Amino acid sequence: MNWLHDSVVGEFILLGVADRPRLEMVLFAVILFCYTVTLLGNTTIIAVSQLVPSLRTPMYFFLSNLSFLDLCYTTSIGPQILMHFWREKKTITYAACAVQLFISLGLGSTECVLLAVMAYDRYAAVCQPLRYTAIMSHSVCSTMAAASWMSGFGNSLVQTAMTMTLPLCGHNEVDHFFCEVPALLKLACVDTSVNEAELFGISVVFLLVPLGLIIVSYGYITVAVLRIRSAKGRRKAFNTCVSHLTVVLLFYGSAIFSYLQPPSRYSRDQGKMMSLFYTLIVPMLNPLIYTLRNKEVHRALRRLMGRDSTA
Repeated sequence: MNWLHDSVVGEFILLGVADRPRLEMVLFAVILFCYTVTLLGNTTIIAVSQLVPSLRTPMYFFLSNLSFLDLCYTTSIGPQILMHFWREKKTITYAACAVQLFISLGLGSTECVLLAVMAYDRYAAVCQPLRYTAIMSHSVCSTMAAASWMSGFGNSLVQTAMTMTLPLCGHNEVDHFFCEVPALLKLACVDTSVNEAELFGISVVFLLVPLGLIIVSYGYITVAVLRIRSAKGRRKAFNTCVSHLTVVLLFYGSAIFSYLQPPSRYSRDQGKMMSLFYTLIVPMLNPLIYTLRNKEVHRALRRLMGRDSTA
């Protein structure tokens, strides 16, 4: 029973880059900027989508879901990282670590599925324009969004339970900025090959399978766009998809790098920086990517600002 007693850890020490104070200050400024832009950008998208009737379409329904998800995602991690940069003792309780792992992993898994759902929405809009409103009805959109959230947090519940019940034998120094599965597996004082295999398998399900479906959807979309005779029509169809494709490449690329490799080969610095990229940088870029080329959002913003100025 001694090993069981030794495995109980009251708190974790999140090492981050505590051995490099100058880098800490640089990262503090970068993360604070990213978090602020994320809050402003995603809140704006949610507000515009709700306030402008012309944007109450399936595309903006899912985009609002993505923006809300990104707000929660960065908030589950960002403030804690920022506070730790100014603390000498960078600790987090066992319970808080478990909650953070559950929420952040659930939101990340949900985003994997939601991006695939958004690709299907673009497929229906471009390839089935006459049946689009019937295919993507309000009830269908709500069901698909709910399925994304439920599957994401269902996966997180299993992953969190398997990770947080591993015996640690007193090891509590997490070489990371926040609680994440690969970094926590390295603390276990038992063989984690089963956990690593399970993590790899579930990562394939939540990363490669949705990515494969997205690639298939855009294959059909490409064929449909090439059949459009007018250059203006092709350009319009292309513009509705390029933003989503950019987000897909950024998110899946960084997440696959972090999760589809054994934790034993989890690079000390590369893993930490890549995690910051898909948890803080990508959510900041999402609203910028979706609005920079989107004339509908530009018109909606001008309309709202004009309405405010005349009020």
